[in-house]
Amino acid sequence: MQNQPRAAFRPCAVIPVYNHEHAIGAVVAAVLARDLPCILVDDASSTSCAAVLDALAAADPDRVTLLRHAVNRGKGGAVLTGIQYAATAGYTHALQIDADGQHCTDDIPRFLQQAAAKPKSLIAGCPQYDDSVPSVRLYARYLTHVWVWINTLSLDIKDSMCGFRVYPLPSLVRLVQRTKLGERMNFDIEVLVRLYWDGVAIVNLPTRVAYPTDGISHFRAGLDNLLISRLHATLFFGMLWRAPRLLGRRLLAPRGVR
Repeated sequence: MQNQPRAAFRPCAVIPVYNHEHAIGAVVAAVLARDLPCILVDDASSTSCAAVLDALAAADPDRVTLLRHAVNRGKGGAVLTGIQYAATAGYTHALQIDADGQHCTDDIPRFLQQAAAKPKSLIAGCPQYDDSVPSVRLYARYLTHVWVWINTLSLDIKDSMCGFRVYPLPSLVRLVQRTKLGERMNFDIEVLVRLYWDGVAIVNLPTRVAYPTDGISHFRAGLDNLLISRLHATLFFGMLWRAPRLLGRRLLAPRGVR
């Protein structure tokens, strides 16, 4: 029996944008330099940022698509808008990258190579920070890592908060169709855990991450920490009834894959 041909690999980039007019131009240029179509989602930015996004889309209309929210929905809401558009447009994979310049765009080819080689897996960035990151951020991230390890009953997800990743769109679309995901800073964590629950393999790739190049962070310590704490509790109870299946998966995994 002849091997079936591999389905076409057609990736794009999805970039949620909220008032990052000073950094987004360089991010888009780096994405386009990798011959990757770019979907920008303006999450109700200021008029100055909107003007920058209009100019980017007008300068390369064949490769840059600009979508807009009338009201701010949050990072997750913007990513979901871009994902839904990408799936409808026929893309098979979506590379999510932040608009603030903190992610290493030189690593885009590595992420895409892994996604092409393992098209059903989720390629997740595992941050390697420089000295620009506040230490309190690192401690808070570690606490989330512990909860994610508990809620997946595994150490397979090395970092659930990095917004630099490649989604296999069929798996993500199926998840979105049946589950309402958080649309704020809780999105990155929740979508990774729930896709893992669905059996999507996680490939962790180390990548350099710096503090936002434009000095702007939209993480709201009070509200976003509350949303993330509530998410961990919700996922914990969701893990309990999935525990037999999650443990069974680990027991049946080939040696060296656990």
